[in-house]
Amino acid sequence: MTMAETVAPPSSTAAAIALDDAYAAHNYAPLPVVAASARGAWITDVEGRRYLDCLAAYSAVNFGHHNEEIIATAHRQLDAVTLVSRAFHSDRLGPFCAALAQLCGKDMVLPMNSGAEAVESGIKVARKWGADVKSVPAGMANIIVADKNFHGRTISIVSFSSDESARGGFGPFTPGFRSVPFGDSDAVAAAIDEHTVAVLVEPIQGEAGIIVPPDDYLPRLRALCTENNVLLIADEIQSGLARTGQTFACDHWGVVPDIYLLGKALGGGVVPLSAVVADRSVLGVLNPGEHGSTFGGNPLAAAIGTTVVEILQRGEFQSRSAELGLHLHARLRALIGHGVLAVRGMGLWAGVDVDTRLGTGKQLSLALAKRGVLVKDTHGSTLRFAPPLVITAEEIDWAIEQFASALDEAGR
Repeated sequence: MTMAETVAPPSSTAAAIALDDAYAAHNYAPLPVVAASARGAWITDVEGRRYLDCLAAYSAVNFGHHNEEIIATAHRQLDAVTLVSRAFHSDRLGPFCAALAQLCGKDMVLPMNSGAEAVESGIKVARKWGADVKSVPAGMANIIVADKNFHGRTISIVSFSSDESARGGFGPFTPGFRSVPFGDSDAVAAAIDEHTVAVLVEPIQGEAGIIVPPDDYLPRLRALCTENNVLLIADEIQSGLARTGQTFACDHWGVVPDIYLLGKALGGGVVPLSAVVADRSVLGVLNPGEHGSTFGGNPLAAAIGTTVVEILQRGEFQSRSAELGLHLHARLRALIGHGVLAVRGMGLWAGVDVDTRLGTGKQLSLALAKRGVLVKDTHGSTLRFAPPLVITAEEIDWAIEQFASALDEAGR
């Protein structure tokens, strides 16, 4: 496999990037690739060059770019109705909520848009549950979180972030959160008190570098939450919906949280769609006027979300991720000692620590982009591999060959 020859003037990329730089806020530092179209696991840029996408929009494109089943649903719904707000019912909302609740084994769904909205909504629900059900005094509720978490970048969420770049200059911050080391269930046990309403955790930490916890961690959190009448909230926005080889990452440890937070792939790579999913005893605390979103649960997103759930119910993508994930991790581990220091993850999700003597993660990301492979760095020296789940074993092999070549060149 090779990238296609340039079919447009080389200035096309530079011009597009210059326009972004001039008018778009500089809250990202993207790779110098300008996407023009995409199919399956491949992105084509404005100059006709093809790239193997090994990021999948941070797991939002789990089912491949331009998934025909999802796109067909979108076209049908575009010709019907796209938005009525929640001032009325729509014929797509109920079927979506019923299907997603069944997939999660829960009673109710609160549909929102972005992943950060789902996290914010989960926090609100937990606090309201604490007030109404647990009788926590007003203003006293606390939520336990994990160090080095990533749940989004709203003010409340960065209030309990360990990332100073997400916090600097954005205070004052929202109180009511206690952060303890990820993977340390004893620290969680010590932090719980009579006013704790929830433990919020990523089953596998994504932005931190695909950090997999000890096997006893999530089961112990489940037990602690049950014993102390505390809600266990699993942020499965990146780790869920087949990314790790199971429907939810929690499934690897046989753990069922009280609240699932879902997003990214739930919108099929087409629309923003997120959700809080829980039993009626939890989500039932919300009353009209206490929470809402004009676009949350809109007919277009709900129709697409229903198709996504139908795809997940078949199990094909969970199987692909599990089987191809073994292949991906085996190929990556073979590079340990050859520029790679460690490989972590599950399914088609891997964090790769590179030897800093060869360069930074950003430098290696740029080197891979030149070779037609798109990955993203985090925390200086870690690369994240999270391709669409439609990727093939042959495409994985080609991507790893390019990675090995980039490491070899950096070493020279």
